[in-house]
Amino acid sequence: MDDNHLGDFLRARRAALRPHDVGMPSYGTRRVAGLRREEVAVLAGVNADYYTRLEQGRERNPSPQVIDALSHALHLDEDARAHLYRLAGATPGDRLPPRSTGRVSPALRQLMDGYPHTPAFVMNRALDLLAANALTQALYSAFTPADNLARMTFLDPAGPAFYADWDRAAQATVANLREATGFEPDNPRLRELVGTLTEHSADFARLWRSHTVGGKTRDAKHFLHPDVGPLTLTYQAFDVREAPGQQLVIYHAEPGSPSAHSLRLLGSLHATRRQDHSPHATE
Repeated sequence: MDDNHLGDFLRARRAALRPHDVGMPSYGTRRVAGLRREEVAVLAGVNADYYTRLEQGRERNPSPQVIDALSHALHLDEDARAHLYRLAGATPGDRLPPRSTGRVSPALRQLMDGYPHTPAFVMNRALDLLAANALTQALYSAFTPADNLARMTFLDPAGPAFYADWDRAAQATVANLREATGFEPDNPRLRELVGTLTEHSADFARLWRSHTVGGKTRDAKHFLHPDVGPLTLTYQAFDVREAPGQQLVIYHAEPGSPSAHSLRLLGSLHATRRQDHSPHATE
């Protein structure tokens, strides 16, 4: 990871747009994909030389007005706009969020254990699984270990089979990590993780270069579990206010659906296996 995060992001998002995407005519031979720097400058209403300095890292602190103008010019959604603010050293409220912590409070662990029929876990911005209830352990039992969602997706042999729509899962995972680097660009854990994934996964390296940004809120996930088969689960992600950077993620199945039945079966199988491996099982 280099240190020109702002310039890299602007360059990648510029390359993702074509003149017709922004209502501009295309003229001349284009040596690179996407919009020219001059075209982005015109759309944003800024000086072309100033925009070039932003991309090259010679200017790193654009004003909020310039950030908003660039967000509009590059057709950024809310996640990407907030990411751009962070890369420029500010958030829309001019307050940088504090660094995340790895400690999960006992009260939150107790809350997760109170959901015996649905997977619930806490993760940090690097997608490390910090705490998980029993059904989450059953859900991710195919992975060795079930420690980090990005590593599990790209480097664990179980990943491509477990995620029924692996391409979508991979894209979302990279977008989550890219957003995390905007919050904590100097986080050593993030740097280590991205470096490892880039070195060992060509798919990750390709997706990382796209600079796509996205956070977890609510979505459906499709899994193919080795014990119970297909599972379609919807998740909700909640920020943990007492521990900035942590998120509580809760999965659930549509009541009465085949996935709900499979989830109950998975919980039962996991409970039986835990009992069989208990120190008291042979007494």
